[in-house]
Amino acid sequence: MLSEDPVKKVESETIFLEKIMLAVPGFKGYKQKEIRREADKLVRDRFARMLEKSRNNLQDIHKALLTNRLEAAGTVDQIVTRLDRIVAKVKHASYGYAGFFDAIKISEDDLDRMLQFDVKLLEDSKGIKDLIRTFKDEVGGNKFENALTYGNQASEMLDRLEDTFDERADIIKGLEAQ
Repeated sequence: MLSEDPVKKVESETIFLEKIMLAVPGFKGYKQKEIRREADKLVRDRFARMLEKSRNNLQDIHKALLTNRLEAAGTVDQIVTRLDRIVAKVKHASYGYAGFFDAIKISEDDLDRMLQFDVKLLEDSKGIKDLIRTFKDEVGGNKFENALTYGNQASEMLDRLEDTFDERADIIKGLEAQ
């Protein structure tokens, strides 16, 4: 879990002038949404960095498997490609902005739910990172017998992670299942 609530972190860094402006009618709601968007971005940036590190470790694993001509190399290469795609989705995901004339408006509650998804994604990515680190340690020790098993586990974890991320996108679009 995160050491500090991302919304509270962003709120604590609000400058004095912004705090005064919070007393202006209409500004407070705008600022509260902005704070949630900034917190969401902080969490997603951390999530993306964690996935990138896992991808880099998988690339090292892939090279070792290729060198030893193991069939798991193909599976790992596919996972690296998927991680690249997921990282790009995370980096370019919506921050929860809606234009003035957009049909779908994004409320503070929607932004809070989106942030909850991001925190869950961050926790799930830690599990992937740990699995890949263990996989890399074994491959580094020339232990290749579990390579396919690790590859399959990583693939299943990425399936769940991507499904959760897609649910997050549905919240923004107002399409989530009730």
